Amino acid sequence: MSIAKKDKRAWVWVPILYFTQGIPYILIVTVSVIMYKRLGVGNAEIGLYTSWLYLPWVLKPIWSPFVDLNGTKRKWFLAMQLLVSLAFLGIGLSLPTNAFFVVSLAFFWMAAFASATNDIASDGYYMIGLTQKKQSFFIGMRSTFYRLAMVTGQGLLVIFAGFLENQYGDNTKAWSLTMICAAVLMLVLTISNFFAAPKFETAPNQNSDKPNNFWEVFASFFRKKQIGIALLFILTYRLGESQLVKMASPFLLDEKEVGGLAYSTEAVGTIYGTVGVIMLSLGGIIGGILISRDGLKKWMLPMLLSLNLPNILYAMLAITKTSSLVAVVGTVVVEQFGYGFGFAAFLIYLIYIAEGASKTSHYAIATGFMALGMMLPGMLSGYIQEWLGYDGFFVWVVIAALPAFLLLKFLKYPADYGKKSAITHE
Repeated sequence: MSIAKKDKRAWVWVPILYFTQGIPYILIVTVSVIMYKRLGVGNAEIGLYTSWLYLPWVLKPIWSPFVDLNGTKRKWFLAMQLLVSLAFLGIGLSLPTNAFFVVSLAFFWMAAFASATNDIASDGYYMIGLTQKKQSFFIGMRSTFYRLAMVTGQGLLVIFAGFLENQYGDNTKAWSLTMICAAVLMLVLTISNFFAAPKFETAPNQNSDKPNNFWEVFASFFRKKQIGIALLFILTYRLGESQLVKMASPFLLDEKEVGGLAYSTEAVGTIYGTVGVIMLSLGGIIGGILISRDGLKKWMLPMLLSLNLPNILYAMLAITKTSSLVAVVGTVVVEQFGYGFGFAAFLIYLIYIAEGASKTSHYAIATGFMALGMMLPGMLSGYIQEWLGYDGFFVWVVIAALPAFLLLKFLKYPADYGKKSAITHE
């Protein structure tokens, strides 16, 4: 594809595409827990079965070569978004039935695999449709709209469900209507992507330099230079944050007798849903702009620091047990900005790792390792917190960042990767 065809209407399709990517993820992974709790399912069943719904995002590299070798990315993500919409409709219609738990879980599994496949195709489309400089420039916007989708799902749709619960006095009817509305939202977004996303891809068999079988696509990723160090870095980049993100809200909500700050649910939702979202978005946008201006090398260390240093503030809150609103809001503001800013470098590095003929599949493999790096520490975070208490836990979270800093000096990548001067080969 010529440079002239790249970057076409990116200001339109990037926000819509990544908002669409975020909606099913948050509904499947997080909102499902709230829904089942309100429908009377036990905590043990909720924890066990909803945790397994995360698995498709870990395993998506296995079928990513199939997406890479068949059809266009645009056709794939449109088909998967439509399938997600149908799955949400199935959930909504199944909730009033006696077998709602089994049937709705089956539809959630369908939505999870479709959503993970949509991620593969959407990310591949992003890398094909943008020059390297624009990939860096739009990384902040991409992350921002993904996060806004998560706020929409975890915030607005849950608030809507709560309103319906009060309106009808029937949780089943309320959540059934909420999931049907989620299906309609996904359908509207699918139609929006159909009109917003340009048709600029070539058929896979026209790319003579692309591997032409599944195992070659998969194996070629592990033949990349320095792949061992790269995978260790991907697994540890968010080692601290992956644990903090699971325990931050419980820390604010828990009673002071057990080391928490005793904030209300409404207060926590307001803090993260207002100033938290603003600072997260701002950090991501600024991070993307700076990398596109200066290249990845200059900002990798500062962004890794920005992702991890704010964790110290949580440790200070836990140790001092201060519940000051100014201190808590200040901590969330710094942490969310640092997360948005620091994550920009990580995403650009994943794009660099995926460079080559099978970049869609290779990016899916890289993000699969990223998901594994979030899932495994997250699964253990609750046990570690119960063992160490909140003060010891957040000190551990700070220490957990060290492996990524140690690995950083061994990484090799072009200093100007992501910068305008680095796109002459495209």
